[in-house]
Amino acid sequence: METKLDEIAMRVTPIGNGTVIDHIPAGQALNVLKILGIDKTTEATISVLMNVSSRRSGKKDIVKVEDRELEEDEVNKISLIAPGATINIIRGRRVVEKYTVDMPDLIVGVLRCPNPSCISNTNEPIKSQLLVKSKNPVALRCVYCEQPITEKIADYLI
Repeated sequence: METKLDEIAMRVTPIGNGTVIDHIPAGQALNVLKILGIDKTTEATISVLMNVSSRRSGKKDIVKVEDRELEEDEVNKISLIAPGATINIIRGRRVVEKYTVDMPDLIVGVLRCPNPSCISNTNEPIKSQLLVKSKNPVALRCVYCEQPITEKIADYLI
């Protein structure tokens, strides 16, 4: 008898080289693609699995990106919407590195402040800075105006 994992394995082939982002909260895979700058014009082979059964979280999303390893700033952005995500670096069809994303204590130039009157949303030559108040659940606060962000964080990605 086939299990759900066997069924998934039949639908998505392994990648030879690249990155697998696993344990993304269900429904966030498209936001991960946005963070990575992947749209319909990409030449890369991308696999997106959404609402996959997971023992750990009930449901999860998975994104596989062929022939690309993530930059540190991309991983930091992913940590905002998927704080428990696992990054797997694949080379020669083998996992050569595996780690869980770690959200930095200060987010600089990645999200815009939700307060339209904040100095970081003006023409001043400064970058937005958000202090991480909690990593799970994610709770942020603007350094300049102290406006909190606790939900729909992907809506504020720059």
